[in-house]
Amino acid sequence: MEPMSVLETITSPRDLRALSRRQLVQLAAEIRSFLITKVSRTGGHLGPNLGVVELTMAIHRVFDSPRDPIIFDTGHQSYVHKILTGRAAGFDQLRQRGGLSGYPEPAESEHDWVANSHASTALSWAEGLAKGFRLRGEARTVVAVVGDGALTGGMAWEALNNIAARQDLRLVIVVNDNGRSYTPTVGGLANHLAGLRTDRRYEKTLTLIKRTVTGMPLVGRPVYDLMHGFKTGVKDVLAPQSMFSDLGIKYMGPLDGHDIASLTNHLEQARHFGGPVIVHCVTRKGRGFQAAEEHEEDQFHAVGRINEITGEPLSASVQATWTDAFAEAMVHIGQRRPDVVAVTAAMLHPTGLGRFAAAFPDRIFDVGIAEQHAIVSAAGLARSGLHPVVALYATFVNRAFDQVLMDAALHRTGMTIALDRAGVTGTDGPSHNGMWDMTLLGLIPGLQLAAPRDQARLVAALDRAVDVSDAVTVVRYSKERLPDAIEEVAHVGDGLSRVDVLRRSEGARLLIVGYGQCAGMALGVADRLRDEGVPATVVDPLWALPVSPDLVSLAAGYDVVVTMEDNLVEGGIGQRLRSRLAESHAATRVMTFGIPQRFLAHGSRDEVLDEIGLTAAQVSLRVLGEVLSAAPDQEAVRPA
Repeated sequence: MEPMSVLETITSPRDLRALSRRQLVQLAAEIRSFLITKVSRTGGHLGPNLGVVELTMAIHRVFDSPRDPIIFDTGHQSYVHKILTGRAAGFDQLRQRGGLSGYPEPAESEHDWVANSHASTALSWAEGLAKGFRLRGEARTVVAVVGDGALTGGMAWEALNNIAARQDLRLVIVVNDNGRSYTPTVGGLANHLAGLRTDRRYEKTLTLIKRTVTGMPLVGRPVYDLMHGFKTGVKDVLAPQSMFSDLGIKYMGPLDGHDIASLTNHLEQARHFGGPVIVHCVTRKGRGFQAAEEHEEDQFHAVGRINEITGEPLSASVQATWTDAFAEAMVHIGQRRPDVVAVTAAMLHPTGLGRFAAAFPDRIFDVGIAEQHAIVSAAGLARSGLHPVVALYATFVNRAFDQVLMDAALHRTGMTIALDRAGVTGTDGPSHNGMWDMTLLGLIPGLQLAAPRDQARLVAALDRAVDVSDAVTVVRYSKERLPDAIEEVAHVGDGLSRVDVLRRSEGARLLIVGYGQCAGMALGVADRLRDEGVPATVVDPLWALPVSPDLVSLAAGYDVVVTMEDNLVEGGIGQRLRSRLAESHAATRVMTFGIPQRFLAHGSRDEVLDEIGLTAAQVSLRVLGEVLSAAPDQEAVRPA
């Protein structure tokens, strides 16, 4: 019988405390092997978790989870935490329907305090928890594990400002510094951390200190204060002045984030300090998987199903995605329009701007994980005479709503916002579905929003968007494979008001409006209804906002209008069309189909769409039921 692996003996974090140094090293290797095998089969955030194996183990050896909350920012680096808290068996169903979430999830485990999946929020959560425990008289320590990329977000610094004002908070901030968010971290913070971690004189001095004090008993705060003070002096002389110390927060580091003995030692000191402490740990993203370490683009930040040895994708991409189409269109736009610049919030390659950056390196601006700043900076670029294209995930534009409203639209700023991953995205769970953007952005006066149905319409929308000099334009699209081209048979209106007719049925009293990715689905609904003897006309307004007056006029001539959108039904485009029809006193009945107002559990896109009833089969059944129950004065819409 083969001896039991160390990993098989771990049922809770407390089991780590009984392990020898040799067993801890073995456990780290087993966890890496486990992650590579499991995530290769399911897809997920592999690189970040390979980099925090020893760091997570040390945190769980020192702190008493769940009594001491451990909050990850962002939560995609929590896989090792899940393994150590008894969820290893669930990794066969990682990010699959009914399986483990790819982020911390309180419904899964008492060890997950926060479902933290958007960056730069952990320090605010931690500060609030620490204040609460302090007021309740509970001697708990809160641990926030913050990636250096997350520190590029302004909210993190709002929290640090407040943490610095409260020296009585039992709060340990572990900075996981791998020099990257998705791609290399940018900005002044990144430069500062690089200075701390790369000064050779500082490293040699720390090595000398480490050798000198090895074996010294740690007898509490006096020794900590002495060592901390000495190290602070070393940093002041040999390395850039620590901005963290300038804030008044105790600082330790930089430490080797893969040396579990050193990490445990320093985290113990931080825990006993009794006030806010920053522990700066330098790690390597993708550590232990050669394919990830050598992948220069993002070191396997997130992967689909891959070969666990070579890292090669198991299913070759034979069809381009919407992101590919955007990337290609941006290069063409850049070639003919030297005034067009691009802005990204730490998502250069995921949003497809990598090609633009390669072609026009002086015209790309990565602002870090700072969507609010991205929009206002773009407004400044526009005011200077350029036309910025800001590429974001649709779910992240939520964070910049105020800036789009007050800094861009209010100033009639000519900028384009490209929203990737719009609609149901699925496997990353409720926080990552791009289901709010049309509802939120529809509140903004003067904003123009296109939801193209195929690549040709995407290119046309972008071409028009960069020509607009006095309004914010938005182009939203899915992360899925590009659909086949869907050509119109006719159109009404022109410009922003243009409506493409995708199918015209003689004598139809039913109109189906498909927005963006739902245009193809709308044709599928029409096919099913036709088989039941109910003819339908199908149209697509390329520009969903503002609501086309030609669409309103067209819809007013039908008894029933069905709208389909990959966005919230509440406040969505369908409801806006219904409102305009009511204002024109049309008797048309409107059925709106989209995403319900609730958070959607993770699963594949098809599984989520099926659950919420947004499929051709389910929509056609509901529409047929509505048609069959039509009032007597609307006989024409009934099936033959």
